Amino acid sequence: MTLKHRIQQASIDHFNEVVAIRRHLHANPELSFEEYNTAEFIENQLKSWGYQTKRMAKTGVIALLKGHGNSAKTIALRADIDALPIVEKSTATYCSINNGVMHACGHDVHTSSLLGVAKLLKEFTQDFDGTIKFIFQPGEEKIPGGASLLIAEGVLQNPKVDTIIGQHVMPLLPAGKVGFRKGMYMASADEIYITIKGKGGHGAHPHTLTDPVAIGAQVISALQQVVSRNAKPAIPSVLSIGKVIANGATNIIPDEVYMEGTFRTFDETWRAAAHDLIKKTVNGICEAMGATADVEVRVGYPYLENDSELTERAKQHAIDYLGEENVTDLDIWPAGEDFAFYTREIPGTFYRLGIRNESKGIVSNLHTPTFDIDEDALLTSIGLMSYIAIKELE
Repeated sequence: MTLKHRIQQASIDHFNEVVAIRRHLHANPELSFEEYNTAEFIENQLKSWGYQTKRMAKTGVIALLKGHGNSAKTIALRADIDALPIVEKSTATYCSINNGVMHACGHDVHTSSLLGVAKLLKEFTQDFDGTIKFIFQPGEEKIPGGASLLIAEGVLQNPKVDTIIGQHVMPLLPAGKVGFRKGMYMASADEIYITIKGKGGHGAHPHTLTDPVAIGAQVISALQQVVSRNAKPAIPSVLSIGKVIANGATNIIPDEVYMEGTFRTFDETWRAAAHDLIKKTVNGICEAMGATADVEVRVGYPYLENDSELTERAKQHAIDYLGEENVTDLDIWPAGEDFAFYTREIPGTFYRLGIRNESKGIVSNLHTPTFDIDEDALLTSIGLMSYIAIKELE
């Protein structure tokens, strides 16, 4: 029996256990950097399969698996373990029991999949020469990102990691399919916080006020021109204001307006310039209209660039394992992802796992209260990542 068929059979053998793990994780989500029970669960699973584990960044869990031989080559496989502050709307038996917290981004899938890979590969140590480092990473959803903390604590050393691979669920792809993209893939992600301070009062006497609501409207409109009239058209960029608090009433103008937003792009030079433009735009409008402003651009994750050679190899391994009809090329994706920190240090690739099944009604997008997956995707995820890891170590 070939390596591919042996891994496919092992994936079937472990499938039900991985589904059970995924459902446990989904029912017991924890927010970024608060994943203490999740980390303990991961440790207990790994130890039950004979692994030694190490804690990093408080809730990160690291484990190593050595193959036969003396190769110094090491490949890392990464899963993120945190959940989101969303109230789940589901009738599933594994619905979140932690009110207001939900695995709405699929990190329960990533974690259960990597646990499945860790168990499966224990049976295949004679098929590879080298070391596999399993990284169960906290805090992907919250700046500064768990990846940056793990790197600072030396997760890519001892042993030195040569390449790193991660996967992420994708509701646009049917279960059983995966997607790859070489080079520029995901955007940098920065957070914008603005407080406009004016002079409030009675809405019937605007001439006696410095209206921060009207000024805020000007600011929102002007910020759109930071991108449309300053960014090179060839550089994808997004600036969005998603939260505005003007705590007045029908006849009350408040003293302050508070805003939050996001800025995303794919070029570090333009990114830095845009931060300066955002601050100048807000402060300039406010000064011209008699108000003041506090502006913070909180620097988040860099843009994610997949190593071209590694990604091409991983794609070919996926074609070998799944068939060409189940492997697709991806477009750029303007969401942010702290896996980008790893790719700044070593060659990495971050691919997408299809989870959609319209016949089962599984069509919800990421970060929504009805998000779920076709669990058949777990069969793909554990088998493919195992196959890619072994082929890379060849």
